[in-house]
Amino acid sequence: MVAGALLDARGRVLIAQRPPGKHLAGRWEFPGGKIAEGETEAMALARELREELGIELRRCEALMTLAHAYPDRDVELHLHVVPEFGGEPRGLDGQQIKWVPLDQLGDEDLLEADRPFIDALQRHRPSAR
Repeated sequence: MVAGALLDARGRVLIAQRPPGKHLAGRWEFPGGKIAEGETEAMALARELREELGIELRRCEALMTLAHAYPDRDVELHLHVVPEFGGEPRGLDGQQIKWVPLDQLGDEDLLEADRPFIDALQRHRPSAR
């Protein structure tokens, strides 16, 4: 799976709430999804961001990869920082989205698989769009 940490000019990062009916509904995550056969991580991220948020990926930087074991499934997640994108993000799958200051990400109810990304993002302090 691939996820994107979208950054705005104010140093905030976008997170999305998992909609009802999905695994771990109501929890927050970095937007993204599955990598389809034949796709690179960047291609999958661009597709997912277009489908979920209605934005166009302009630039992304691979930040880290991790594996996480939930009680009912294992995931491998590749996080990319997205400092440049076109359009205004909106929840096209009915999901809530919000911008959170980077130093307040730890206060959010993020999925366990996404929590290690908080420290990596805070250390990275990438340039925003």
